[in-house]
Amino acid sequence: MAPNMDATVHAITRYLGDQLGLRAAFLEGLPWQERERLFDDGQMDVCWICGLPYVWKADRENSLVELLAAPVMQASRYQDRPIYFSDVVVRRDGPFQAFADLRGASWAYNERGSHSGYNVVRYHLATLAENSAYFGKVVESGAHQTSLGMILDRQVDASAIDSTVLELELERQPGIQAEIRIIGTLGPSPMPPWLVSKAVPEPRRAKLRRTLLNMHHDAQGRAILATARIARFAAVTDRDYDAIREMARLAEQVTL
Repeated sequence: MAPNMDATVHAITRYLGDQLGLRAAFLEGLPWQERERLFDDGQMDVCWICGLPYVWKADRENSLVELLAAPVMQASRYQDRPIYFSDVVVRRDGPFQAFADLRGASWAYNERGSHSGYNVVRYHLATLAENSAYFGKVVESGAHQTSLGMILDRQVDASAIDSTVLELELERQPGIQAEIRIIGTLGPSPMPPWLVSKAVPEPRRAKLRRTLLNMHHDAQGRAILATARIARFAAVTDRDYDAIREMARLAEQVTL
């Protein structure tokens, strides 16, 4: 979950607590790595997580994670489905017009546990029969928003940015639109899901799932979702994330 989604997730957390009659707390001021560690250690019940670490967790023996739902974004490009994209972003005043132009360019990825910023890029290079030598320089930024900032500051030439993060950033900082160009799109990929720990009693897990899936039918719920350009939550199954498993398998051929 990118930092620009924090306010919406905080509001969803309060909404779930109110609907279920529970005290629900959003863990603020923590990096996502610490939130994920707390979830893995059983100190947090619900987590919104990238699809790549989801399949890692789900494929462990005696996995303790269960899918709740995944967001469906408002924009028409998402086809009313729980999918998203990785938009390849460069500066508008630069020479790059297509992914093929990026050979030898400098590239930023957010972090190695990311599907949208790292895994899908390696998969794309594998399908092109390319390898780590494709880019001239590669740096790990730590976050999609940081990668975007590095492009704007001319520290790197390009990056693959989670489309939901980019769209929200452009809505909140519209001036950026004039400074960047999207020269390609990777995906679609299965949308990052909301997970619940199997340590949570099953009746409560079921009620959490129902509440998320019905949130868009409620005026308050719709208003909260709209703050992050989310239309609704959709039911998802483990099989929906097989595409990420297959991309990860092919991506093993490439390192960045």
